Amino acid sequence: MTTASKTLRAGVVGLGWAGQQHMDAYAKLPGVELVAIAGMEDGPRAELGEKYGVERRYSDWRDLVADGDLDVVSVAVPTFLHAPITVGALEAGIHVLSEKPIARTADEARTMVDAAHRAGRVLEVAFNHRRRGDIEALKAAIDDGQIGRPYHARAVWLRRAGIPALGSWFTNREMAGGGPLIDIGVHVLDYALHLFGEPQVTAVSAVTHSELGARGRGGAKSDKQHVGSAYEVEDLASMLLRLEGGGSIVLETSWAAYRPAGDEFGITLYGTEGGADLRVVDYAPAGELTIFTGEGEEVEDIAVTADAGRGHLAVVETFLEHVADEANWSHWDGSLALDRARVIDAAYESARRGAEVRLSPATTGLDDAGSTDTTSTETTEA
Repeated sequence: MTTASKTLRAGVVGLGWAGQQHMDAYAKLPGVELVAIAGMEDGPRAELGEKYGVERRYSDWRDLVADGDLDVVSVAVPTFLHAPITVGALEAGIHVLSEKPIARTADEARTMVDAAHRAGRVLEVAFNHRRRGDIEALKAAIDDGQIGRPYHARAVWLRRAGIPALGSWFTNREMAGGGPLIDIGVHVLDYALHLFGEPQVTAVSAVTHSELGARGRGGAKSDKQHVGSAYEVEDLASMLLRLEGGGSIVLETSWAAYRPAGDEFGITLYGTEGGADLRVVDYAPAGELTIFTGEGEEVEDIAVTADAGRGHLAVVETFLEHVADEANWSHWDGSLALDRARVIDAAYESARRGAEVRLSPATTGLDDAGSTDTTSTETTEA
């Protein structure tokens, strides 16, 4: 029986909000059966097992992988666990859908991509925000030529008091890899580059600030995922991306800043024939999307009504479609998420140096030594 014709057997590692999105998708989609879950929390593991009718419930992800009959697994755990779980699953012959960010660093992400190549299995990363209805509507407008060629954008995700939990793994540099830039900023980076048509990022100049979290402001102390960590990451980051072809993106993200209350993300795009603005406040299912056109003093602003999109459901569905397409498994190897990690690495390096960092072109595939070309991720000071 081929992958395309059989019912796929799925597992999910991670019992939090993200893991539950994957469980829900596997439960709803045809051609797949959720058969195993893993997570350390006894209560949620039992509750979710009952909710989804899953009998195989593990406290250790290794036992889930070792059972040997899974076709696909979703990894929705703290970032420092993405690489070991993903590599372990791929080496066991299981296709992997990981939550974002792919890993703490590009080097760590590269081990995951290399493992996918060696195993001949699919590796994808859940960038669910590009599957929002408003982002998809904006992408369609750009592809239709409504704003011409986009040449500059300002993309943001800003919170006033949104540090996930003071003292948690999120604020531990070793466990998380960074603060809001790698956590929510990677979503903004993904949808911005997606809207631009995936140009290469050629240079990054960034600054980071840690002014509020280190003083106990901007978040709540919580027992949730508490590890007793000091506040070791930034609470605000800003970066300028230079793109091949001359385009540019300014990206700003914060967990904590003195700004209007609430949570806001979006993007403003400037094109040769028009512009666009998308603003989403407090996770509204559909944001306010406007297309700006006209010539001279003639103004033609179009308010676009978009549906909510399908988010994680669409992400999981596409992942399963790629798993079913055995002839093209090598195309879905995590390289796009690795490229995002290279940009994030360059931003942190730029902030540390106080100088622009240039990126050499990304390459995919294994070199003769059996690992992804490392020269593609080297950065040099401008």
